[in-house]
This record gives sequence, C-alpha cells and structure tokens, in this order.
Amino acid sequence: HLYAKKNYFSTMILVTGGTGLVGSHLLYELLKTGQKVVAVHRESSNLEVVKNVFSYYTDAPEALFKKIQWLEADITDVVSLEKAFYGVKYVYHCAALISFDADDDYQMSKANIEGTANVVNLSISNSIEKLCFVSSIAAIGKPLSGQEITEKDDWDINDSNYGYAITKHGAEMEVWRASQEGLDVVIVNPGVILGGGFWQSGSGKLFSRIYKGLAFYTTGVTGFIGVEDVVKAMITLMESQLVNERFILISENLSFKDILFGIADALNAKRPHIKTIPWMSSFYWRLEWLLKVISGKTPLLTRHAARASHRNYRYSNEKIKKEINCEFTPLQVVIEQTGKQFFKDL
Repeated sequence: HLYAKKNYFSTMILVTGGTGLVGSHLLYELLKTGQKVVAVHRESSNLEVVKNVFSYYTDAPEALFKKIQWLEADITDVVSLEKAFYGVKYVYHCAALISFDADDDYQMSKANIEGTANVVNLSISNSIEKLCFVSSIAAIGKPLSGQEITEKDDWDINDSNYGYAITKHGAEMEVWRASQEGLDVVIVNPGVILGGGFWQSGSGKLFSRIYKGLAFYTTGVTGFIGVEDVVKAMITLMESQLVNERFILISENLSFKDILFGIADALNAKRPHIKTIPWMSSFYWRLEWLLKVISGKTPLLTRHAARASHRNYRYSNEKIKKEINCEFTPLQVVIEQTGKQFFKDL
C-alpha cells in the first residue's frame, strides 16, 4: 500500500484552501520535499498567514513561499478555477467554509457542495490521476450509544441535522459520484484539528480564549488530531495505491475538559474552573443569539456547538492505522507544540 506512483514527484499538484489550517501546513510538507505546487486563493485571502506557518518549521519561509504558483480563483466560479488545472495531475481539495451559525448555511452550501462539484468535475475533464478530499467527522454516522464510530456508520440527517454536517455530507456525495465516473479519490474525515497559525478561528480560538481567561468547561468527548498528522496521512494516502476509500483521522478521543486543561497548562494560564451543564449552555447560546440580533456580532457559542460540547462521541482510527501503518502524535505533545507557536506569534 505504501509504494509511490512513478510520476507523483515530477508533476504539478493543485491545492485548494491553501490559506487555511490544513492547506497551509500541507503546502509546507509538499514544498519541503521539492514538489511543484499550484495553490488557488480568493481575492480576500491573506497569504501572509502561509508564510507565518512556514516560519514555524524553517528559517527561510520566504524562499519556500516563493516556490508556490499562486492563482486567484474561487471554487464556486468555474471560469476562474479552470485555469488552475492546467498541467496538474494530483489535487488536494482542502477548501471549505466552516461555520455552526445557521445564518451561514447558504454560503456553506455554495462553497462546500457546489465548490466541491466544480473541483471534481474539472478533475474529471482534465484527467486528474487522484484527488484527496478533506471532509470531517461531521459527515460520519453516529452508531448506538457506547460504540466507537467507524467509517462504516451511515450518515443520518436526523443525527446530524445542522448546516456544516449536511454540506460536508453533500460534498462527499459529489466526490463519490466522481469516483463512479472514473476519478481515483480518497477522503479523509479528521476530528477536531489542533494546530498553529489561525488563532481567531476554529480550534486556534481556544488558545486565544484560554490565554485571555476562560472560566467554563464541559465534559463532552470527541476525536482530536494534530494538523501535521492530518497532512502526513493525506500525503501517504495520495502516494499509495489506495483509492475510493474514506478514513477517519483522529489521534485520541478526549473530553473538552482535558483539552482545555491541557491548553491552559501549555500557556501557563489558569485552567477553566466552572463545569458547564447542559441548561447553562442552552441559556448562554440563546443569550449569544440575542446579542447577535442586537449588535450583529458573531456569536461565540451557537446552538449546535453548545449541544455538541456535552455529547460523548468516540471515533475509531483502526482503519487508517491498518492501511498505512501510521502512528499519531500524542495530543499532549501537539498542544505543547501549538502553545509554543502561539507564543511565537504573540
């Protein structure tokens, strides 16, 4: 399973979402091994964040950054995206809109479903050899209570009836459709991804909030993984002969309490000390919603996020470990490393 295709290291690789958490770290891993990379970005994208991520790992981030062929394009605009596929043989589709605010559902549908349809259609028409799609554990089904969740669990809209999960599932359907039309694909379903460079969004916001002081914690459980492990698994899968498969990517199943306490310790900050029970979270997200209506400010807690923080979902990583014989970095190590990156940027 681990052999590399003969021409993988001598052809152009396309990365969408290169200015995001996964995409920026993926670009570094590809470039450091001499890959030829073209990356698409929107007009509003901040390319400086990519250089900053590179600076975590090299003393010459600018030189590495200049090796990227950047193209301004939007995955929802076929005309602008078409030129990105010239000369490309392998595609990493990392671009996505992530939000748990119901007001963003339409934009998520456009970006995550329609955008993915455009990427796979262009991959087919340009005879792309293989595509890796970054999905989410949100698109994995939920089994009976107490069982570990695997790739075999069917997604059910009754269990995952919020915008982000629906659009990631819809995006996967586009990728599976492409596989039936002859495109070789692999799908990865990461858990909550921890990594540096994006301190005002996603899991990075946890580091910012805890550093400033966060009093509350919950005891819900889910799967977590470091961004470097996500990227390395993606590259290994693309170099392998595995096709038309999906893989859950998690390092450990931990409680939000353990993660928040670990981040606090890594930042030498005070640990959250007030255990939040469901009714408290329910009250708080409603208060956040009211503040949004009054001020237009983005809510810190949404209804889905509040509910998810109390649920216990445990995911299995046995399939990926069996197929590519990988070992994941312990989350304590990931958190400590990300904490050092946080202080570097601070």
